[in-house]
Amino acid sequence: MSDPVIARSFFWNRRRFVQGLAAGGAALSWPRSVRAEANLGGMPLLEGNTFNLDIAPLAVNITGRRRTATAVNGSLPGPILRFREGDVVTLNVTNKLSAPTSIHWHGVLLPNAMDGVPGLTFRGIMPGETFTYRFPVKQSGTYWYHSHSGMQEQTGLYGPLILEPRTKESYVYDREYVVMLSDWTDDNPTTIMSNLKQQSDYYNYHQRTLGTFVADAKRDGLGATLKDRLDWGAMRMSPTDIMDVTGATYTFLVNGHPPAANWTALFHPGERVRLRFINGSSMTTFDVRIPELNLIVVQADGSDVVPVMVDEFRIGVAETYDVIVQPDNDAYTIFAQAEDCSGYARATLAPRPGMIGAVPPLDPRPMKTMADMGMGNMAGMNANSSGGGATMAGMSQSPAPSSGNSTSAMDSVSNMDMSGMSSMGSTTQGNMPGMGQTTMPAAARIPTVNASGVDPATLAGNPNVDNVAMMPQSRLAEAGDGLDGNGRRNLTYADLAASEPAEDAALPTREIEFHLTGNMERFTWGFDGKAFSEAPPVHVKLGECVRFVLINDTMMEHPIHLHGFLFALENGQGNQLPRKHTINVKPNEKVGFVFVADTPGYWAFHCHLLYHMEMGMFRTVVVS
Repeated sequence: MSDPVIARSFFWNRRRFVQGLAAGGAALSWPRSVRAEANLGGMPLLEGNTFNLDIAPLAVNITGRRRTATAVNGSLPGPILRFREGDVVTLNVTNKLSAPTSIHWHGVLLPNAMDGVPGLTFRGIMPGETFTYRFPVKQSGTYWYHSHSGMQEQTGLYGPLILEPRTKESYVYDREYVVMLSDWTDDNPTTIMSNLKQQSDYYNYHQRTLGTFVADAKRDGLGATLKDRLDWGAMRMSPTDIMDVTGATYTFLVNGHPPAANWTALFHPGERVRLRFINGSSMTTFDVRIPELNLIVVQADGSDVVPVMVDEFRIGVAETYDVIVQPDNDAYTIFAQAEDCSGYARATLAPRPGMIGAVPPLDPRPMKTMADMGMGNMAGMNANSSGGGATMAGMSQSPAPSSGNSTSAMDSVSNMDMSGMSSMGSTTQGNMPGMGQTTMPAAARIPTVNASGVDPATLAGNPNVDNVAMMPQSRLAEAGDGLDGNGRRNLTYADLAASEPAEDAALPTREIEFHLTGNMERFTWGFDGKAFSEAPPVHVKLGECVRFVLINDTMMEHPIHLHGFLFALENGQGNQLPRKHTINVKPNEKVGFVFVADTPGYWAFHCHLLYHMEMGMFRTVVVS
């Protein structure tokens, strides 16, 4: 009735290996040359259409101190699950914890009852119980899974999910690896939450000091520097507030391994290697590069895109990017630095065991600017977003990179002998209704409503809102603070184009607006000044094509995820709008996406920063 599950475990017992990570030993992985047979990252690989998964405590030692993780089948991250498009998969998940648990299949199109969100789609998996997930596989690409119960995601309950296409992919590669990025802390997640509630900048160890004031005054003048400090102080905000939780408590991991362990992936010189990057962290945005190698981006959030060549890309929490590289006879470092440059994860690509790639220095710490404060178009301001002493009197919208910020791989792909990449046949959802909308129809023709039924003008003064963007704008052509202008070719959302045009695009019939809001001092987060407990559900008719518009009124980036659907990001790519499940919304940004509500049920819509979601940035979208 079903294929047997094939389980592969490589080199040594996973439990012993995780406990020994702090010793700094290298983990080697060399997959077979056939893609379907590959060990995709050194983690256990399960493939087939029937799976038995146990969720249980796991003793680990990642930093030199023994701690308890939450693991799937004794693995941190959980095993790689490989499904095949067109199959129906069955997953029997047994809870061996003392608390309820769950698994959400992130980005996967499935019936609402199988989505794995306690309180919305089912009651959760109680201790000692087994819950059976069963659903058809309707798509292909790189995805992942994680807990939606408590804060188990922070303690290790996450893993890669590969959906293998039925048809041949149009890009060519010889072997592949999963590169799963995550953040680990020895602290209990409830302790981190308590610290943030008491002092929101508890983990920000890089505040400006008297020394930086003197340096800024020498560069910008005493008057400008003093005004800058007074302006930031009046708003009770800090330009160094990049990430809520930093390398002060986090150790950044690649496939469960800290930097000292140097997880290593092997290749034969000249091979085309596909790297499936997954950001499975709880709170960390990463900037990813492999010095001396071009990165050909071929997939975003599991959907094929027209190939684009870059040196670096920013990957928000819960996003995935697939890239193809062609290394020669040398060792290369996969370098993923935290957005605030407080630490990094790293791994090595090497042709032989024992080789180690050089680790580049961390970039200068980025600083928030007036563009992030929603004042980006004020006259007479200049941008300085990549470090040093950014001043309030001299800040503007970060310059939007042109097409020169990243390079189209269509012109360069022949150098890698990647035949077929110019045609880029889609292997995901095909042409989905609503995915070809290219321009916003006039506002008069599309009703616009606020998701919470509030007048956005009333947000100012709300105790849960400490900032309202004065001039929100599109920032899709910007790579982000610390990246724009750093001398490297950086991927932007504006570069992404679906590999195939949408031929049967539907127009949205209405627009629903969400303001992303928060109060940093209180560490409260929500939509439209309301936490989840205060906000009504958002109702969408079954079959309706709708546009969601997100306006970020906060200083933080927010990776916003819609369960149950892939949406078309309105990024100016005509009828080739990229399909995504998560969008990292910059401060002061206004961005729209379109989707067709073709599956009924109660769907989660939330910020994927774990502690933001827990503190209220969560809504229910009801499709009926």
